[in-house]
Formats: sequence, structure tokens, C-alpha cells
Amino acid sequence: MRLNHVPGITRVALTSVRTTTDELLALLGRLRGPDAARDPGLEVAALQAAELAHQHETGLLAVVEHADADPAILVAGLIAVARPLDPDSAAELGYHLADTGGPGIREVTRAETERGYPVVLAERVQTPGAQLQAVVVDPERPRIVVFTLHSPTARGWLEVAGIAGRFVAGIDLSVPARVP
Repeated sequence: MRLNHVPGITRVALTSVRTTTDELLALLGRLRGPDAARDPGLEVAALQAAELAHQHETGLLAVVEHADADPAILVAGLIAVARPLDPDSAAELGYHLADTGGPGIREVTRAETERGYPVVLAERVQTPGAQLQAVVVDPERPRIVVFTLHSPTARGWLEVAGIAGRFVAGIDLSVPARVP
């Protein structure tokens, strides 16, 4: 699978928990500006994101930035499923999320990527923050790709969600490889 470069998305190395934490902390600190040094939760958040990414063998950890928004974290993982899913299965997933998605789910929609892959989008509003999950279905192979975008503050949410959306829309599942 291939993911295109999209301005505003900076990938973070997943070589070790310490390296990932340090890189994430430096990137988030730079984006947040001078107030970041006074934010004791920033290092904790970077460490937690790095630990979760390594624990779940995440294929992608990135920071999404926009001039009018606080930075958001984007995580992606490739998940094997029992059988290839067709567009009807994606629609079923959308209905399931809408009905049983739990607290905070504001909207569930279905769409297609630029290459025609079915995708289910679920937006969750949290206090504080916001989260968007995009589940891209590979109709040719028994796998899905789950993207999760999280903004701790939700400031500029539409801007960072739009950047992440362009990133997800460009996925190419015909290339046999892991998420870079």
C-alpha cells in the first residue's frame, strides 16, 4: 500500500518508543510555540502516543498541522479481516457504527477514496477534543486500514480533518506493502 505525501502531515519515526517520543515531543513543541515548554502534559501525551503506537504495531504515526489549528495526531494501522469486504460490507460497518458507536459519535458517513475504495468515516466529539476514524476497505484482499485522527483541543478541527482527509483519499492499496 502507498500513502501520498500531503503538505501538513509530518510522519514520525517508529524505530523505538524513546525515539518516537522524542521526535513527537519536539514536533508538537515546535508547533505549539513558546507555551509548549510550560505544558507538563505535552511530554506525557507524546510518551502515551508513542507507547500505544509501538504496542499496537501501528504502521503510521504522524502529526497533522495547519496554521489555524492546534496540531493533531494521526495513527494508521493495517488490520487483517476474515475475508475480503465488498462495498456492501462497508455500508454495513457504517450502519453498525451509527447504531452502536458509543458516546460522542456525531456523524457516520460512507464515501470512496480517489481510487474507488469504500471508506467509512466516524466523527466523535470528546470533551475536550475531537476524533475522526476512517476505515478504508480493500475489496481485493482480506484487510482494512484504520486511520484515527485525534485533536486534544479541537481548535481548528475542520482544517486538520481536511488535511487528513486528503491523505486518506490518496491511499493506493494495489501496492503490496505495509503502511510506510
